[in-house]
Amino acid sequence: MTAAALTTPSPDKLDAIRALVGPKGIFEGEDAAPFLSEWRSRWPGKAALIVAPASTEEVAAVVKYCSENGIAITPQGGNTGLVGGQIPQGHEILLSLKRMRKVRAVEPLNNTMTVDAGVTLADAQEAAEEAGRLFPLSIGSEGSCQIGGVISTNAGGVNVLRYGNTRDLVLGIEAVTPSGEIWNGLKRLRKDNTGYDLKQLFIGGEGTLGIVTGAVLKLFPQPAEKVTVCAGLDSAEDAVALLSLTQTATGGQVSSFELMARICIDITLKNIPQTRDPLAAAHPFYVLTEFSSAQRGLREVVEEVLGEAMEQGLIKDAVIAENETQAHDFWRIRHSLSEAINGEGLGARHDVSVATSDIPAFLEKAGAAVKKIAPDARIVPFGHIGDGNVHYDIIGPEGSAKDVLEPVRPDIESAVYDVIGSFSGSISAEHGVGRHRRDSIAKRKSAVEMEMMRAIKQALDPKGIMNPGKML
Repeated sequence: MTAAALTTPSPDKLDAIRALVGPKGIFEGEDAAPFLSEWRSRWPGKAALIVAPASTEEVAAVVKYCSENGIAITPQGGNTGLVGGQIPQGHEILLSLKRMRKVRAVEPLNNTMTVDAGVTLADAQEAAEEAGRLFPLSIGSEGSCQIGGVISTNAGGVNVLRYGNTRDLVLGIEAVTPSGEIWNGLKRLRKDNTGYDLKQLFIGGEGTLGIVTGAVLKLFPQPAEKVTVCAGLDSAEDAVALLSLTQTATGGQVSSFELMARICIDITLKNIPQTRDPLAAAHPFYVLTEFSSAQRGLREVVEEVLGEAMEQGLIKDAVIAENETQAHDFWRIRHSLSEAINGEGLGARHDVSVATSDIPAFLEKAGAAVKKIAPDARIVPFGHIGDGNVHYDIIGPEGSAKDVLEPVRPDIESAVYDVIGSFSGSISAEHGVGRHRRDSIAKRKSAVEMEMMRAIKQALDPKGIMNPGKML
């Protein structure tokens, strides 16, 4: 059976699926609405049925039945995805992991934590903290995104510079294959060279090769001291130089290094209540940096670094957060930025990456390309400059209609992707492919790459039931 043969399941088959999870695992009518819309309102969803199994065994039972009966499945975590990968298109059942919320084990001696896929990122962070450990993955939606979702999209976030992407934080996974078998790969090992590292197929696989139901995560010692700094700069070139200086001078104690253009501050102050300008005067660019160390005395080191940066002309002003409240205020601007931009209309959103040293040239070249298509558009660049990830958002002129850029959005996206290609960059740094970028990667990846991806998909999901229409 191929994906083309998949059809909407009949009422009797839907009843059979309902029986597998029980009444608590079924969401219909008004209860279904939150699963079928995403916060950008770009991909309205429709599902034949929404089910939420309570265990790995129930997930396996549902998947096995769907495999045997040619029913497609869209897995969904916290529904915080930004490229439509979690939204069904009509004939599928939506399988939510929201009822699988158990923290199975926290082991400080091993620096590991084993969790269900439905545990939210915030709950995982809290469980680690209660054990005196740190789970460093941090993204704006951490209060609602789920571990299974961040694994399936290989989420990045603000701490990639020091701790890596989700891929770097996962030791083992448990997954249900497209045929309904349970693969227990929940190993707590740092070293295991006994064949293909199969978990890597599911990390970043966006639910197209199976459903992640559990994971073993890496933990780290809690830092003894954190220092948060907001600095104003004249240029992106200065930001790249500042990153190098801070990394070298602190011995790699930079956890986060976020770049924001001034327009980011303005839009956030406009659309997010109770936010405040971080510095006394306006600057073309801002860098939000967090340093952390297992040793005390970090603030003195940071003060010396900032002094040197001032002498070199890399920063024009800087404020060190005096307490957690002030640090929170700084981070609230950054974490609220996507929501703030959303208030300005649909626009054209890009999640791209280049080598860090290429970021200034990318911003200049991409800006010129966008202005040729939409001269009055506002360009809103920000992102994780420490790992080369730029969120390059384009919105309409101040006061324009919310959808003013829709007619030229495909042209803008194509132009930005062409620029990315000229730097040998990626058109999706951390958000994934989903529905939004499926056609774009097919055009921009080599034929060899695409053939290998299709071969993996065919080998693991020959019936094409897992998240059809996404990625491939």
